[in-house]
Amino acid sequence: MALKQVMEIADFLDRPKIDLPALESFFIQRGLKAEDFESRRIKGRKGETDFVRIRIPGRRGKLSRRRTPAPTLGIIGRLGGVGARPHRLGLVSDADGAIAALATALKLVEMRTRGDILEGDVIVATHLCPHSPVIPHEPVSFMGAPLSMAEMNRLEVDAAMDAILSIDTTKGNRVINRRGFAISPTVKDGYILRVSEDLLDIMQNVTGRLPVVFPIATQDITPYGNGVYHLNSIMQPATATHAPVVGVALTTEVAVPGCATGASHEVDMAMAVRFCVEVVKAFGAGDCAFYDEVEFRKLVALYGSMEHLKNPGRSRKRRKG
Repeated sequence: MALKQVMEIADFLDRPKIDLPALESFFIQRGLKAEDFESRRIKGRKGETDFVRIRIPGRRGKLSRRRTPAPTLGIIGRLGGVGARPHRLGLVSDADGAIAALATALKLVEMRTRGDILEGDVIVATHLCPHSPVIPHEPVSFMGAPLSMAEMNRLEVDAAMDAILSIDTTKGNRVINRRGFAISPTVKDGYILRVSEDLLDIMQNVTGRLPVVFPIATQDITPYGNGVYHLNSIMQPATATHAPVVGVALTTEVAVPGCATGASHEVDMAMAVRFCVEVVKAFGAGDCAFYDEVEFRKLVALYGSMEHLKNPGRSRKRRKG
């Protein structure tokens, strides 16, 4: 079960200022070691935000310094901000990514404390800004972020991550028409690959329903700031890593602005958390593949590298120079 963890994290974040020492103490009280909690306040041109990274060591993970360690799963809570103060009071819909990521970390920490130790390590990263700007976007407004996407990726994407689940509110669109959560096809080095069968199996086990996959386009896997339309930032970690990335989208039947308050659904977030926890278990044990390595190598051999899609683009590069 994960509803309790979601409610505790949401309640903690629902305030005008994030108390980082209190958040660290909260996780330590649940069993996390102090050295596995990292946080800092980062100032950007558009404001400041609190960056958080939590490590949950596995039995055979890289942190155990085994000769052949189990793989590390990264879980990134993607968002612009958890609040839009002073324009909106309270948690905004965009906070779902951070809430779900931290609730997943809390669930894994409690499991470890009780003796259910994972095989591989897990790294959870997100940022917490209660005063993010509202930005125009079609069909509904989004939340901006105090840092650039490149800066966010540098803070949240860790080289130790062998695969990444990127959790993000993805309600401001007309292409996903189901409330709950949906997953994306796997993205790796500029290629949009087939949807992982293992992830589909886990999803239908967790939800008790047919799995839901949301569509992504080439634009969505290119970096922000290149002037093309993006569904949202859910696939942006894929522009900063060689690891396979899968989006976990919190969804609704209608388009909901990221800056809307009172629009978060705790039960849906808890379902997404349970999905992430099950993926963590299977991935560390070698029972969940995000993509087919042989087929990916064949694609590259046939059509070449697509990693240029991870760059800002020709005209942007020339402009920088």
